[in-house]
Amino acid sequence: MPILEVKDLKKSFGKTEILKGISFSIEKGDVLSIIGSSGSGKTTLLRCLNFLEFAENGTIAVNDKVIYNGAEKNKMSEQHIREMRLHFGLVFQSFNLFPQYSVLKNIMLAPTLLKFDTPENIEKKARELIDKVGLSDKVDYYPCQLSGGQQQRVAIARALALNPDILCFDEPTSALDPELTGEVLKVIKQLAKNDTTMIIVTHEMNFAREVSDKIIFMDDGVVLQEGTPEEFFNNASNERVAAFLKNVSEY
Repeated sequence: MPILEVKDLKKSFGKTEILKGISFSIEKGDVLSIIGSSGSGKTTLLRCLNFLEFAENGTIAVNDKVIYNGAEKNKMSEQHIREMRLHFGLVFQSFNLFPQYSVLKNIMLAPTLLKFDTPENIEKKARELIDKVGLSDKVDYYPCQLSGGQQQRVAIARALALNPDILCFDEPTSALDPELTGEVLKVIKQLAKNDTTMIIVTHEMNFAREVSDKIIFMDDGVVLQEGTPEEFFNNASNERVAAFLKNVSEY
């Protein structure tokens, strides 16, 4: 049974169709990489999965339970939306840390507001996550005192603090230079080894090849191809996918 099943998601902004019927599934503990050119709908898809945008059509099911039906989106309560969001954690490309809070407070904030646990247990979990992303010596630092790579690692720990079923990344290294990119990808690889279920929008082809269980290629709001990394990189069945991979390799 898939941990996540997405069926026929459609999303428009005005008269412009962004998602034109996206369907896919992912098993628990797997890593799905989403690849495609800019403007293909990848980020909009992630935002729909995290309920920052709402698809007009289609369904999203987690653990075999439909949590979202586009046909009923206007009937949803704020409470239901908050509950749906807890299934997913989202790491943005631009970190989005709160500058006025320390590393520890950034990670503790959401669990505290949602009363996830006792303050003592929330702090204990936050410190464990900080250690997990290799920043135990930066607990009391503020975002302005951290490198971009360190800020992104704090953002990963913050997303994990709410125990999401699925952790989503929106081009997590696009704002980083190559050296800092490596330290963030190392953390994500470790999460993959620990069977964290992840969806990663990325332009890092070698990383996608190495860490993914499944890859989907999006173009103009549709999925053109999906399969294992071997199938995707070594046997592109779609001309558009083959052209994309050729351009990337030449670059």
